[in-house]
Amino acid sequence: MKGQGISTWKETAITVIFGVIVFSFIAADYIQIHFEIPKVWLNATTIFLSIVLEALPFVFLGVFASALIQTFVSENTIQKLIPKNPLIAIIPVALLSALFPVCECAIIPVVRRLIKKGMPLHLGVIFIVGSPILNPIVFASTYYAFQSTPGIAYARMFLALILAILIGFLIHLFYRNHNQLKWTKNEFLDSSVRVNEKKSSKLKILMFNASDEFFDMGKYLIFGTILASLFQTFFDREILVSLGANDIVAPLVMMGLGFILSLCSEADAFVASSFAHTFSTGSLLAFLVYGPMLDIKSSIMLFAYFRTKFVIGYMIIITLSVYAIILIFQYLFL
Repeated sequence: MKGQGISTWKETAITVIFGVIVFSFIAADYIQIHFEIPKVWLNATTIFLSIVLEALPFVFLGVFASALIQTFVSENTIQKLIPKNPLIAIIPVALLSALFPVCECAIIPVVRRLIKKGMPLHLGVIFIVGSPILNPIVFASTYYAFQSTPGIAYARMFLALILAILIGFLIHLFYRNHNQLKWTKNEFLDSSVRVNEKKSSKLKILMFNASDEFFDMGKYLIFGTILASLFQTFFDREILVSLGANDIVAPLVMMGLGFILSLCSEADAFVASSFAHTFSTGSLLAFLVYGPMLDIKSSIMLFAYFRTKFVIGYMIIITLSVYAIILIFQYLFL
């Protein structure tokens, strides 16, 4: 009871602080009437609001699509669609991942359940890295965010597909199908949860899943957007331009930014487009591909569900693969 009380107080304090920050961004113009606010803060507010307002419709679409899949599509249905041969299955699974418009937070627990039911490890990884990018909602949001340069949306899908296949192959090469899962207390509660779910209507479960995922995704969108707006407002423009012009360093910088911001894939294109006049196309693609595959929140979930050595190896494989593919893409096409 005492631990729960402390946890509740922590969550309440974080929520209040976070709410104050968001309110200060949204109500900056109103506050300006009564108090003198520096112009740079107003500029940060403008960037923040523009990103959030553009991204929200796609976040709603992604949330409900994810909730529909979580509610009505079973793991057994997915497994029936996957070929038995582990190598032959790599490409079909990469293409199949495009049918599941779920963010990196939602796909990891699903893949964990699939692996427990017998799915090969490398095919599960393909779902983890492919599903958050290779779906119609993410393509639509990227296309809309980069209306003046729609080629970025197509390049993002192409690179994500190539990387999903490559990463799946490398995971199979290094780990085969050895068990890399951790067991948690929640696994002993699965049966009771399912019993409760059966007693509830599908519509109620759908709305619960949608609302839960919206608030989970929304906090990362808001947090990432705040950081992005502050970064663009206060970071030295000359340094930013010099970093963005370097084809070797810029992708690494944007990959790091994608990892730190931890945006949902339905909305990250709008943050990336705000850097379009500063960073090269290759570095923007690095941000758009690397972030959904690996960020802070997904890393925490991976460490919770999988063995530590595997997660470290997984992170190294993804980082090197994305960076190498981006450099090759820049050399050949940009």
